[in-house]
Amino acid sequence: MTIKTIEFLKGCFWEELKDVLASVASDLGDAIDDMDALEVIPLKGAMTNEVFQVNWPTKNGDVLRKVLVRIYGEGVELFFRREDEVRAFECMSKHGQGPRLLGRFAAGRVEEFIHARTLSAVDLRDPEISALVAVKVREFHNLRMPGPKNVVLWERMRNWLREAKYLCSLKETNIFCLDNLDGEINMLEKKLYRADQEIGFCHNDLQYGNIMIDEETRTITLIDYEYASYNPVAYDIANHFCEMAANYHSDTPHVLDYSKYPGVEERQRFVHNYLSSEGNKPSNAEVEQLVRDIERYTLANHLFWGLWGIISSYVNKIDFDYKEYARQRFQQYWLKKAALWDSLSSPEVNGSGIF
Repeated sequence: MTIKTIEFLKGCFWEELKDVLASVASDLGDAIDDMDALEVIPLKGAMTNEVFQVNWPTKNGDVLRKVLVRIYGEGVELFFRREDEVRAFECMSKHGQGPRLLGRFAAGRVEEFIHARTLSAVDLRDPEISALVAVKVREFHNLRMPGPKNVVLWERMRNWLREAKYLCSLKETNIFCLDNLDGEINMLEKKLYRADQEIGFCHNDLQYGNIMIDEETRTITLIDYEYASYNPVAYDIANHFCEMAANYHSDTPHVLDYSKYPGVEERQRFVHNYLSSEGNKPSNAEVEQLVRDIERYTLANHLFWGLWGIISSYVNKIDFDYKEYARQRFQQYWLKKAALWDSLSSPEVNGSGIF
């Protein structure tokens, strides 16, 4: 452990965590004789939680046991209910999705360490990997999770907007145009609605750091379900496309490059793979309709993560320029809205009538 890591853990909950790790080790058939011999490795890329890999030798001494320790970020109760996230995590495990839950403590939990690598920003552009991701996302959307199957996107954004207004100064409220966003959210909820749109269990944070691949089996695993909920599947795929503008492992992880947003052919290919994943052969019209819906839902994504950035700047201590990130997301919203406005405003039969 580095000095910084030791100070962080000991300053928070080290004694409680040691007891949990000892219990986890026992459940796995190990015994940790010397807690000071634990190897703790901070993992980079997380923007909500602190994440660590913890290693200890197994009984035969030749193999290291690895687990993942997740320390919950400060202020996350403003974004989601932790009990809902843990319930989803446990349910995902039962569905064979993601890592197993090994132990819990007040400030976090211990998870199974997945022996796969996290994708990089570049991986998202690899056609083979992208096709695998599309299939996994479709599988995720088809999960049947407990609780109501209601769309939470719009209520969540309204709650976040109220919180952002409360936290921001008058100057910041004006800079981010927060007083205008109630109307924008209402407009989007009305314009983006389709009576026949598909609602699925969405991950809602499909950045590359939450997608892992087993290099041997080529199996994709989605991790980190803090924001998972039922939403339009077009919104979730739009989130994935928007995340292609980010590289959270660069020297400037908050800077977004929208020249990397996928082009039309790349989006069509992803959607075709997504719709084909269950052996169906989608028509060109089905592919084009979903591509069109996804493009419109990028607007909701920019508002969603812009508000997240503002709130995070006040409650999260992770080294990340949240306000600049928020500024870029809002800027992109207004730019894309201008480009998409005609399609949002023009008459179009949507299954329930006319926009």
